[in-house]
Amino acid sequence: MAEVPGAAARERALLLENIHPDAIAALSKVGVHAERVDGALDPDELATRVRGFAILGIRSKTEVTDRVLDAADSLLAIGAFCIGTNQIDLASASRRGIAVFNAPFSNTRSVVEVAVAEIIALTRRLTNKNADMHAGIWDKSADGSHELRGQRLGIIGYGNIGTQLSVLAENLGMTVFFYDVADKLALGNARPCATMAELLESVDVVTLHVDGRRGNVGLFGEPEFARMRLGGLFLNLSRGFVVDHAALRRHIESGHLAGAAVDVFPNEPKSRDEEFVSQLRGLPNVILTPHIGGSTEEAQQGIGRFVGTKLSDFLVEGATTLSVNLPALALAPHPGAHRLLHVHHNVPGVLASINGILANHDANVEGQLLRTRGDVGYVLTDISCDYSAEVLRGLEGLKATIRVRQLS
Repeated sequence: MAEVPGAAARERALLLENIHPDAIAALSKVGVHAERVDGALDPDELATRVRGFAILGIRSKTEVTDRVLDAADSLLAIGAFCIGTNQIDLASASRRGIAVFNAPFSNTRSVVEVAVAEIIALTRRLTNKNADMHAGIWDKSADGSHELRGQRLGIIGYGNIGTQLSVLAENLGMTVFFYDVADKLALGNARPCATMAELLESVDVVTLHVDGRRGNVGLFGEPEFARMRLGGLFLNLSRGFVVDHAALRRHIESGHLAGAAVDVFPNEPKSRDEEFVSQLRGLPNVILTPHIGGSTEEAQQGIGRFVGTKLSDFLVEGATTLSVNLPALALAPHPGAHRLLHVHHNVPGVLASINGILANHDANVEGQLLRTRGDVGYVLTDISCDYSAEVLRGLEGLKATIRVRQLS
């Protein structure tokens, strides 16, 4: 399928889940009209609504399934205005030549600050003190209340969030241990652990900051909680499906763990009108927050600007820098040239075939880049002369072609 610049589908974006206005501003600069929806849409609703839109913007609650993508007749790109992309069928998007972008760094500080605040609140048992005060109970006892200084923090997942938390925790006087499946450089005086078991047996506070890959489903359950130290604290600000909440409840109720903070859940309400249901409700010294780790005005503004700019750059220049599924390409503009985008199956000879078609129509190449990623290849080509519709038909007709797009 070849698209022509100025087509109506390229000028419309559907943005769900209260995406920041800075995203709309970034898209408006390149002539895209954005329509906003306050909440998430389920796959059936989205499959009906997404038709005719070139851009889809979502956060964590909207699932973009293969069926949704099949219904998205004009979709060019998806913006995940969050860190994770496990709610998107990336393989299906790649098969259709749809670029996916996310915001891997923009809310890192916000999540780290919540983690620090929760560790302090749990360590000082502020949740219990607050509940007592609201009930009219004045209890100044220091029992179970501790300083952070000298406490041992275990970070599981030493990525962007884990490393920044490591630095701040050490500045607060904590000793930091970390575990990651990949070999990571320790920051400051943080100590790497060879296994998760080693970390769990060494620390007072455990916090999870892993990604949404399928291998992390059920990562933390009964055996892991059992290995934690008596009186330990547990935090999860990563993914809801990572933790066995029934096991966590048992260890809180038995007194094995002194407290927990959870920001993400296996099943989350789509809006404030739907009741939040969890086995963790009503437990002492347990902080439950509605997936707000990255929900600060600063983070949401940064995410809106970052992802919105990535989407607009893709529409205008074909740039896929930091795309999570397509090969990363950015070709400097050549004044007066016409730009063609070609997404294809990664098989030998595609570039030669593309250039053969261009040569047969006397199209001189001013600039060209090819990159592959897994099963997908991507070519950006600038040509200096006008060209006929036969060029587009020739490129579209190649056996390996997934998508052809004409920018100018």
